[in-house]
Amino acid sequence: MSVTTEELNREMTYAVPRRIGEYLRPEDIADPTLKPIAEKISTGQWLNFDDGMALWNTRDIFTLGAMANALRQAMHGRVAYYNINRHINYSNICALSCKFCEFHRKRGEEGSYEYQMEDIYRIANEAVSTGATEIHIVGGLHPWLPFNWYLEMLSGLRQRHPQVHLKCFTAIEIDHLSRISRLSYKEVLIALREHGLGSMPGGGAEVFDDRVHDEIFKGKLRADGWLEIHRTAHELGIKTNATILYGHVETRAERVRHLIALRELQDKAPGFQTIIPLSFIPDGSELGHLPGPTGMEDLKMLAISRLMLPNFAHVKAFWIMQTMKLSQVSLSFGVDDLDGTVVWYDITKRQGVAGNQHQEQTVEDIRRLVHEAGYIPVERDTLYRRVIRNGAQWHVES
Repeated sequence: MSVTTEELNREMTYAVPRRIGEYLRPEDIADPTLKPIAEKISTGQWLNFDDGMALWNTRDIFTLGAMANALRQAMHGRVAYYNINRHINYSNICALSCKFCEFHRKRGEEGSYEYQMEDIYRIANEAVSTGATEIHIVGGLHPWLPFNWYLEMLSGLRQRHPQVHLKCFTAIEIDHLSRISRLSYKEVLIALREHGLGSMPGGGAEVFDDRVHDEIFKGKLRADGWLEIHRTAHELGIKTNATILYGHVETRAERVRHLIALRELQDKAPGFQTIIPLSFIPDGSELGHLPGPTGMEDLKMLAISRLMLPNFAHVKAFWIMQTMKLSQVSLSFGVDDLDGTVVWYDITKRQGVAGNQHQEQTVEDIRRLVHEAGYIPVERDTLYRRVIRNGAQWHVES
């Protein structure tokens, strides 16, 4: 099923209410503690810390979902975005050893790898041949690759595929590149942009709290550094994403504070495109004894992210973390983006996927799931422009 531009515009136009009441009536709210929060949302007020905790403490999951869905529909109507992308994890060799991470290896350790430049170009060629509009590149903090290696990789990809968007390097990697190059964050980002960097992913944020930091990823860039790198990127006109990794040792209060910190940075230095709540997968990590979040916790996290971050245009359910079935349900809990086809993802693997990083959704499957949930699937590029295809050719709608 295809959607014309006229139909899409009509969807976006009819669904821009001034008040949440167009989607949720006060008499439908079972938990009385949610009523003043709904009123705040309907009048455009930001939610405070206490409001965030009330959202976490409610058992009225249906009203929580309806509130998030009301804001989501006010912003996007029934549109649900996806893209055709390909992840390239160029190496899992990392100077850090974070307890939550199943990905990292030391050189020579079983399972360690590092791609040659031609491997990266080959994977990118394969992705472009299948219609990818985005190459997403992240890896470990490799102790021996020089800064010029990263510049060569970007420029080589841009020369080969000038139309494809390169979304590369978390703030943790930018900090690492700053250290090995002895350049400032700003100088590193300018150099990367000049060689082809289009935008940055949001990984490495984990949870903005020193207690959590010291317990499970000590030695990694702290919250102030992560926020400063994204602030710098935004000031340079580089769009970025934001994440929160939840369901390990953090508290719900720490999650709320994390979201507020993101909201405040977006207000002062706008440039975040989407918030991507990442459901912690304990399998294979040093925290394998933890249960990980439940489906209910996943839905709450996605809905609360939508409600706490009204100045973020998008909320993404990364289906590899939340599973595709729950991601489909999340379209009615504040989510408007299901990410993309991915194909090969080595950072986290759910039980049963270990040793086989092939994690793919076809466009047909994504569109079917979106339709079944009652929404309109729209292919986007990395910057959320609608992709128009004509056979093997494609362009973005201006």
